Amino acid sequence: MFPLHYKRWIPSVHQEMACIKIECVVRDKYRIGESPVWEEKHGSLLYVDITGEKVCRWNTVTNQVKEVHVGHPVGSVVPRRSGGYVLAVGKRFAFLDWEQETVTEIASVDQDKANNRFNDGKVDPAGRFFSGTMAMEIRPAEVERHQGSLYSLQTDHSVVKHFDQVDISNGLAWSPDHKVFYYIDSLSFAVDAFDYNLQSGKISNRRLVYKLEQEEAIPDGQCIDAEGKLWVACYNGGRVLRIDPETGKRIQTVKLPVDKTTSCCFGGKDYSELYVTSAADAMDEEWKRRQPEAGGIFKITGLGVKGLPPYSYGG
Repeated sequence: MFPLHYKRWIPSVHQEMACIKIECVVRDKYRIGESPVWEEKHGSLLYVDITGEKVCRWNTVTNQVKEVHVGHPVGSVVPRRSGGYVLAVGKRFAFLDWEQETVTEIASVDQDKANNRFNDGKVDPAGRFFSGTMAMEIRPAEVERHQGSLYSLQTDHSVVKHFDQVDISNGLAWSPDHKVFYYIDSLSFAVDAFDYNLQSGKISNRRLVYKLEQEEAIPDGQCIDAEGKLWVACYNGGRVLRIDPETGKRIQTVKLPVDKTTSCCFGGKDYSELYVTSAADAMDEEWKRRQPEAGGIFKITGLGVKGLPPYSYGG
């Protein structure tokens, strides 16, 4: 069992000794916490509980968590430039009015696949909302294969399908120069890259960036730092990896006190804090006793790197 606050000394990317601190900041046991995004104007962390069917907002100043139940599995949430939020919920893109707690459908996908749902999603630098689908899980990370697709909700509310034959559509990120799109299909156990055309939103030239090692388990959500390095949360691996996409090498591993780490994002006043979501689904009582913080939200400080502000949906 880990204490609430503990420190681990590891070499940083600059080969200096960095003091990394890992803290469980939200102790609610989310079934599948996911899709964290920092909201600078509120000083809040926005995220979802997929199977808990709710969108959550943790205010770091008041330490209060507010929730909106949406009635369907919700894969991801993103801020909208004009106010409110956009969801990838069930098989729909939808607007969420936080104050009114109302969900308004924009568009739906995968009509021929009754068992599908949206999973992870993120906004590109031009304001499009990318999110992909997957079949409902039989057990965690166990699905009917090749049922998902990757979509984007354009700013005019139309939907573009980029490709199909996806197992578990997951982590998304764009390079700081907006020329590369990074993507994870979890059961490929890899991180891929595409050339990205920011003007058209088209992706091309898929290639492998990093293949996970066995103990790293399943790649889930990811984000990118200001130096262009990827941070990948490993489901069942209990860690976040820092990867250099140029060399395809792992630079750093940060281990957490829970196995089911699901996603990550940078936040805080200067984007130097890494927030990591986790899950408690499918854990027996013995597992939960060993990992009492499972399903919580973690804050990692002392990494010596900063992230980039997230983009908001432009439609």
